[in-house]
Amino acid sequence: MGIRRELPPELGGVFAVGRARDAGVGRGRLRGSDLTSTFHGARSVRVERPDPDDVPDVAKERARVLAQVRELAAVLADHAFFAGITAAMVHGIPLPPFHHSVRRAGGGGPPELTPLVVGVHKPRSPVRRARVRGIHLDPALAPVVEVDGIRVTDLASTWAMLGVELGERDLVAAADHLLRIPRHPGGFRPPERGPHVTREQLADAIGRRRGAERLRRALARARTGSSSPRESRLRLILVDGGLPEPVLDYDVSAPYGAFVACLDLAYPEWKVGYEYDGSGHRTQAQFERDVAKGEWLADLGWDVLHFTARDLRGPEREVVRRARAALIRQGVAKV
Repeated sequence: MGIRRELPPELGGVFAVGRARDAGVGRGRLRGSDLTSTFHGARSVRVERPDPDDVPDVAKERARVLAQVRELAAVLADHAFFAGITAAMVHGIPLPPFHHSVRRAGGGGPPELTPLVVGVHKPRSPVRRARVRGIHLDPALAPVVEVDGIRVTDLASTWAMLGVELGERDLVAAADHLLRIPRHPGGFRPPERGPHVTREQLADAIGRRRGAERLRRALARARTGSSSPRESRLRLILVDGGLPEPVLDYDVSAPYGAFVACLDLAYPEWKVGYEYDGSGHRTQAQFERDVAKGEWLADLGWDVLHFTARDLRGPEREVVRRARAALIRQGVAKV
Protein backbone atom coordinates (compact mmCIF):
# COMPACT_ATOMS: atom_id res chain seq x y z
CA MET A 1 0.00 0.00 0.00
CA GLY A 2 1.41 3.40 -1.01
CA ILE A 3 1.98 6.24 1.39
CA ARG A 4 -0.82 8.76 1.21
CA ARG A 5 0.39 12.23 0.29
CA GLU A 6 -0.43 14.92 2.83
CA LEU A 7 -2.74 17.66 1.63
CA PRO A 8 -1.44 21.25 1.58
CA PRO A 9 -2.29 22.68 5.02
CA GLU A 10 -3.68 25.88 3.51
CA LEU A 11 -6.62 23.89 2.11
CA GLY A 12 -8.02 23.26 5.59
CA GLY A 13 -10.66 20.64 6.31
CA VAL A 14 -13.08 21.71 3.55
CA PHE A 15 -12.06 22.94 0.12
CA ALA A 16 -13.03 23.33 -3.53
CA VAL A 17 -11.56 20.82 -5.96
CA GLY A 18 -10.37 23.65 -8.22
CA ARG A 19 -8.43 25.24 -5.37
CA ALA A 20 -6.83 21.89 -4.53
CA ARG A 21 -5.82 21.34 -8.15
CA ASP A 22 -4.25 24.82 -8.22
CA ALA A 23 -2.25 23.79 -5.14
CA GLY A 24 -0.87 20.75 -6.99
CA VAL A 25 -3.19 18.03 -5.64
CA GLY A 26 -3.72 15.29 -8.22
CA ARG A 27 -7.01 13.75 -9.25
CA GLY A 28 -6.13 10.44 -7.65
CA ARG A 29 -5.41 12.07 -4.29
CA LEU A 30 -8.80 13.79 -4.46
CA ARG A 31 -10.38 10.33 -4.62
CA GLY A 32 -8.66 9.22 -1.40
CA SER A 33 -10.64 7.36 1.23
CA ASP A 34 -9.83 10.05 3.78
CA LEU A 35 -11.95 12.55 1.83
CA THR A 36 -15.70 12.75 1.45
CA SER A 37 -17.83 14.62 -1.07
CA THR A 38 -21.49 15.48 -0.78
CA PHE A 39 -21.48 18.26 -3.38
CA HIS A 40 -19.87 18.25 -6.82
CA GLY A 41 -16.64 20.20 -6.87
CA ALA A 42 -16.03 20.10 -3.10
CA ARG A 43 -14.21 17.82 -0.67
CA SER A 44 -14.15 17.42 3.13
CA VAL A 45 -11.50 15.66 5.16
CA ARG A 46 -13.15 12.68 6.80
CA VAL A 47 -13.26 13.03 10.58
CA GLU A 48 -14.19 10.10 12.77
CA ARG A 49 -16.31 11.45 15.60
CA PRO A 50 -17.58 9.53 18.60
CA ASP A 51 -21.34 9.13 18.56
CA PRO A 52 -22.30 8.38 22.16
CA ASP A 53 -25.88 7.46 22.88
CA ASP A 54 -26.32 10.36 25.28
CA VAL A 55 -25.69 13.03 22.63
CA PRO A 56 -29.12 14.53 21.82
CA ASP A 57 -30.50 13.84 18.35
CA VAL A 58 -30.73 17.57 17.67
CA ALA A 59 -27.00 17.98 18.32
CA LYS A 60 -26.13 15.07 16.03
CA GLU A 61 -28.36 16.45 13.29
CA ARG A 62 -26.87 19.95 13.56
CA ALA A 63 -23.31 18.61 13.36
CA ARG A 64 -24.14 16.74 10.16
CA VAL A 65 -25.88 19.74 8.62
CA LEU A 66 -22.97 22.05 9.46
CA ALA A 67 -20.51 19.64 7.85
CA GLN A 68 -22.49 19.77 4.60
CA VAL A 69 -22.93 23.54 4.84
CA ARG A 70 -19.16 24.07 5.12
CA GLU A 71 -18.53 21.80 2.15
CA LEU A 72 -21.12 23.47 -0.07
CA ALA A 73 -19.96 26.95 0.99
CA ALA A 74 -16.56 26.16 -0.53
CA VAL A 75 -18.07 26.05 -4.03
CA LEU A 76 -21.13 28.30 -3.66
CA ALA A 77 -21.41 31.48 -5.72
CA ASP A 78 -20.73 34.72 -3.86
CA HIS A 79 -24.30 35.94 -4.28
CA ALA A 80 -25.84 32.79 -2.74
CA PHE A 81 -26.49 32.25 0.98
CA PHE A 82 -28.06 29.75 3.34
CA ALA A 83 -31.62 30.43 4.46
CA GLY A 84 -34.61 28.94 6.30
CA ILE A 85 -34.04 25.85 8.42
CA THR A 86 -30.44 25.54 7.19
CA ALA A 87 -29.66 29.08 8.35
CA ALA A 88 -31.35 28.26 11.66
CA MET A 89 -28.95 25.34 12.08
CA VAL A 90 -25.97 27.58 11.35
CA HIS A 91 -27.16 30.19 13.87
CA GLY A 92 -27.92 27.55 16.50
CA ILE A 93 -31.62 28.43 16.68
CA PRO A 94 -33.33 25.46 18.36
CA LEU A 95 -35.43 23.28 16.07
CA PRO A 96 -37.46 20.15 16.84
CA PRO A 97 -35.59 16.86 16.38
CA PHE A 98 -35.39 15.54 12.82
CA HIS A 99 -36.49 18.83 11.29
CA HIS A 100 -33.63 18.83 8.77
CA SER A 101 -33.80 15.09 8.19
CA VAL A 102 -36.17 12.21 7.58
CA ARG A 103 -36.02 8.75 9.11
CA ARG A 104 -34.92 6.04 6.72
CA ALA A 105 -37.41 3.36 5.73
CA GLY A 106 -37.06 0.43 8.07
CA GLY A 107 -35.23 2.51 10.66
CA GLY A 108 -31.73 1.46 9.56
CA GLY A 109 -28.85 3.92 9.84
CA PRO A 110 -28.92 7.61 10.73
CA PRO A 111 -31.76 9.77 9.41
CA GLU A 112 -31.23 11.12 5.90
CA LEU A 113 -30.62 14.86 5.77
CA THR A 114 -33.05 16.87 3.68
CA PRO A 115 -31.59 19.23 1.03
CA LEU A 116 -29.83 22.37 2.25
CA VAL A 117 -31.84 25.55 1.77
CA VAL A 118 -29.87 28.03 -0.35
CA GLY A 119 -31.25 31.45 -1.22
CA VAL A 120 -30.49 34.22 -3.67
CA HIS A 121 -31.99 37.68 -3.84
CA LYS A 122 -34.46 38.47 -6.59
CA PRO A 123 -34.21 38.78 -9.56
CA ARG A 124 -31.45 36.13 -9.64
CA SER A 125 -32.43 32.58 -10.48
CA PRO A 126 -32.49 30.01 -7.66
CA VAL A 127 -29.46 27.74 -7.24
CA ARG A 128 -29.94 24.37 -8.93
CA ARG A 129 -27.78 21.64 -7.49
CA ALA A 130 -28.17 18.12 -6.17
CA ARG A 131 -28.95 18.06 -2.42
CA VAL A 132 -29.98 21.74 -2.52
CA ARG A 133 -33.39 23.43 -2.30
CA GLY A 134 -32.86 26.72 -4.08
CA ILE A 135 -35.15 29.67 -3.35
CA HIS A 136 -35.18 33.33 -4.32
CA LEU A 137 -36.09 35.97 -1.76
CA ASP A 138 -36.99 39.60 -1.52
CA PRO A 139 -33.81 41.41 -0.33
CA ALA A 140 -35.91 43.37 2.20
CA LEU A 141 -37.06 40.12 3.82
CA ALA A 142 -33.67 38.37 3.78
CA PRO A 143 -30.72 40.50 4.96
CA VAL A 144 -27.48 38.50 4.82
CA VAL A 145 -24.70 38.27 7.40
CA GLU A 146 -21.62 36.08 7.82
CA VAL A 147 -21.30 33.49 10.58
CA ASP A 148 -17.84 31.91 10.78
CA GLY A 149 -17.31 32.87 7.16
CA ILE A 150 -20.63 31.39 5.99
CA ARG A 151 -23.20 33.66 4.35
CA VAL A 152 -26.62 33.23 5.95
CA THR A 153 -29.79 35.22 6.46
CA ASP A 154 -29.63 37.26 9.67
CA LEU A 155 -31.14 36.02 12.92
CA ALA A 156 -34.42 37.91 12.80
CA SER A 157 -35.26 37.06 9.18
CA THR A 158 -34.20 33.43 9.70
CA TRP A 159 -36.66 33.13 12.58
CA ALA A 160 -39.38 34.74 10.47
CA MET A 161 -38.76 32.23 7.63
CA LEU A 162 -39.56 29.43 10.09
CA GLY A 163 -43.17 30.62 10.20
CA VAL A 164 -44.01 28.18 7.40
CA GLU A 165 -41.85 25.38 8.83
CA LEU A 166 -42.67 25.21 12.55
CA GLY A 167 -45.73 25.05 14.74
CA GLU A 168 -46.53 27.89 17.14
CA ARG A 169 -44.91 26.36 20.21
CA ASP A 170 -41.66 25.64 18.37
CA LEU A 171 -41.64 29.22 17.07
CA VAL A 172 -42.08 30.42 20.66
CA ALA A 173 -39.13 28.27 21.80
CA ALA A 174 -36.98 29.66 18.97
CA ALA A 175 -37.97 33.24 19.85
CA ASP A 176 -37.30 32.57 23.56
CA HIS A 177 -33.77 31.50 22.61
CA LEU A 178 -33.16 34.66 20.61
CA LEU A 179 -34.64 37.01 23.22
CA ARG A 180 -33.01 35.39 26.24
CA ILE A 181 -30.72 37.55 28.38
CA PRO A 182 -28.40 35.14 30.25
CA ARG A 183 -28.05 36.08 33.87
CA HIS A 184 -26.15 34.78 36.88
CA PRO A 185 -28.46 33.18 39.48
CA GLY A 186 -28.86 35.49 42.41
CA GLY A 187 -27.96 38.51 40.34
CA PHE A 188 -24.49 38.71 41.87
CA ARG A 189 -23.00 39.76 38.53
CA PRO A 190 -24.57 41.69 35.65
CA PRO A 191 -25.61 39.80 32.51
CA GLU A 192 -22.69 39.07 30.20
CA ARG A 193 -24.63 40.08 27.09
CA GLY A 194 -27.97 41.29 25.87
CA PRO A 195 -30.41 39.27 23.77
CA HIS A 196 -29.34 37.94 20.38
CA VAL A 197 -32.08 40.10 18.85
CA THR A 198 -34.72 42.43 20.25
CA ARG A 199 -38.46 41.88 20.19
CA GLU A 200 -38.74 44.87 17.86
CA GLN A 201 -36.30 43.31 15.39
CA LEU A 202 -38.31 40.09 15.32
CA ALA A 203 -41.54 42.03 14.83
CA ASP A 204 -40.02 44.03 11.96
CA ALA A 205 -38.76 40.84 10.31
CA ILE A 206 -42.24 39.34 10.11
CA GLY A 207 -43.42 41.85 7.52
CA ARG A 208 -45.82 40.59 4.91
CA ARG A 209 -44.67 37.06 4.47
CA ARG A 210 -46.24 33.63 4.63
CA GLY A 211 -46.91 32.49 8.17
CA ALA A 212 -47.08 36.09 9.45
CA GLU A 213 -50.12 35.51 11.68
CA ARG A 214 -48.54 32.47 13.34
CA LEU A 215 -45.30 34.40 13.84
CA ARG A 216 -47.12 37.28 15.53
CA ARG A 217 -48.92 34.90 17.88
CA ALA A 218 -45.65 33.19 18.75
CA LEU A 219 -43.82 36.47 19.34
CA ALA A 220 -46.56 37.63 21.71
CA ARG A 221 -45.95 34.48 23.81
CA ALA A 222 -42.13 34.69 23.77
CA ARG A 223 -40.28 35.60 26.96
CA THR A 224 -36.71 36.55 27.90
CA GLY A 225 -36.18 34.23 30.87
CA SER A 226 -36.42 30.75 29.36
CA SER A 227 -33.11 28.86 29.41
CA SER A 228 -33.97 26.03 27.02
CA PRO A 229 -36.61 24.86 24.53
CA ARG A 230 -37.82 22.29 27.06
CA GLU A 231 -38.41 25.03 29.65
CA SER A 232 -40.34 26.96 27.01
CA ARG A 233 -42.44 23.91 26.26
CA LEU A 234 -43.16 23.29 29.95
CA ARG A 235 -44.33 26.89 30.36
CA LEU A 236 -46.63 26.67 27.34
CA ILE A 237 -48.10 23.35 28.50
CA LEU A 238 -48.99 24.89 31.86
CA VAL A 239 -50.53 28.02 30.36
CA ASP A 240 -52.40 26.13 27.63
CA GLY A 241 -53.65 23.80 30.39
CA GLY A 242 -55.37 26.70 32.13
CA LEU A 243 -52.80 27.61 34.80
CA PRO A 244 -51.59 31.19 35.36
CA GLU A 245 -48.38 32.13 33.57
CA PRO A 246 -45.43 31.40 35.87
CA VAL A 247 -42.50 33.70 36.54
CA LEU A 248 -39.31 32.55 34.79
CA ASP A 249 -35.79 32.35 36.19
CA TYR A 250 -36.94 33.26 39.69
CA ASP A 251 -34.44 33.77 42.52
CA VAL A 252 -35.46 32.46 45.96
CA SER A 253 -33.78 34.01 48.99
CA ALA A 254 -33.90 33.11 52.67
CA PRO A 255 -35.59 35.57 55.09
CA TYR A 256 -32.18 36.90 56.13
CA GLY A 257 -31.23 37.56 52.50
CA ALA A 258 -29.05 34.55 51.59
CA PHE A 259 -29.50 33.27 48.03
CA VAL A 260 -31.09 29.82 48.00
CA ALA A 261 -31.94 28.83 44.43
CA CYS A 262 -32.97 30.01 41.00
CA LEU A 263 -36.12 28.21 39.84
CA ASP A 264 -36.90 27.65 36.17
CA LEU A 265 -40.59 28.49 36.66
CA ALA A 266 -42.31 29.72 39.80
CA TYR A 267 -45.45 31.09 41.40
CA PRO A 268 -43.77 33.17 44.14
CA GLU A 269 -47.06 34.20 45.71
CA TRP A 270 -47.86 30.58 46.51
CA LYS A 271 -44.28 29.26 46.88
CA VAL A 272 -44.65 26.73 44.07
CA GLY A 273 -41.82 26.06 41.66
CA TYR A 274 -41.13 23.82 38.68
CA GLU A 275 -37.76 22.65 37.43
CA TYR A 276 -36.90 21.03 34.11
CA ASP A 277 -34.10 18.52 34.71
CA GLY A 278 -32.11 17.86 31.56
CA SER A 279 -29.14 15.54 31.07
CA GLY A 280 -26.89 17.90 33.04
CA HIS A 281 -28.65 16.82 36.23
CA ARG A 282 -27.39 13.23 35.91
CA THR A 283 -23.93 13.84 37.37
CA GLN A 284 -23.27 12.99 41.00
CA ALA A 285 -22.16 16.54 41.82
CA GLN A 286 -25.30 18.06 40.33
CA PHE A 287 -27.48 15.45 42.03
CA GLU A 288 -26.00 16.39 45.40
CA ARG A 289 -26.54 20.10 44.72
CA ASP A 290 -30.14 19.41 43.70
CA VAL A 291 -30.80 17.46 46.92
CA ALA A 292 -29.37 20.22 49.11
CA LYS A 293 -31.30 22.89 47.22
CA GLY A 294 -34.52 20.90 47.49
CA GLU A 295 -34.15 20.50 51.25
CA TRP A 296 -33.50 24.21 51.73
CA LEU A 297 -36.51 25.16 49.60
CA ALA A 298 -38.72 22.73 51.54
CA ASP A 299 -37.57 24.27 54.81
CA LEU A 300 -38.68 27.65 53.47
CA GLY A 301 -42.14 26.29 52.64
CA TRP A 302 -41.70 25.82 48.89
CA ASP A 303 -43.28 22.95 46.96
CA VAL A 304 -41.02 22.28 43.95
CA LEU A 305 -41.77 19.70 41.24
CA HIS A 306 -39.24 18.28 38.79
CA PHE A 307 -40.04 17.38 35.20
CA THR A 308 -37.91 15.50 32.64
CA ALA A 309 -37.96 15.00 28.88
CA ARG A 310 -40.00 11.83 29.42
CA ASP A 311 -42.70 13.85 31.20
CA LEU A 312 -42.89 16.31 28.33
CA ARG A 313 -43.21 13.49 25.82
CA GLY A 314 -46.13 12.05 27.76
CA PRO A 315 -49.72 13.27 28.06
CA GLU A 316 -49.83 17.00 28.68
CA ARG A 317 -52.83 16.63 30.97
CA GLU A 318 -50.62 14.66 33.38
CA VAL A 319 -48.06 17.49 33.49
CA VAL A 320 -50.84 19.99 34.18
CA ARG A 321 -52.42 17.72 36.79
CA ARG A 322 -49.17 17.47 38.76
CA ALA A 323 -48.55 21.19 38.48
CA ARG A 324 -52.08 22.02 39.63
CA ALA A 325 -51.84 19.56 42.54
CA ALA A 326 -48.80 21.42 43.90
CA LEU A 327 -50.74 24.69 43.83
CA ILE A 328 -53.65 23.07 45.66
CA ARG A 329 -51.27 21.67 48.29
CA GLN A 330 -50.10 25.23 48.88
CA GLY A 331 -53.65 26.36 49.55
CA VAL A 332 -54.63 27.86 46.18
CA ALA A 333 -58.40 27.46 46.10
CA LYS A 334 -59.18 28.26 42.47
CA VAL A 335 -56.76 27.11 39.84
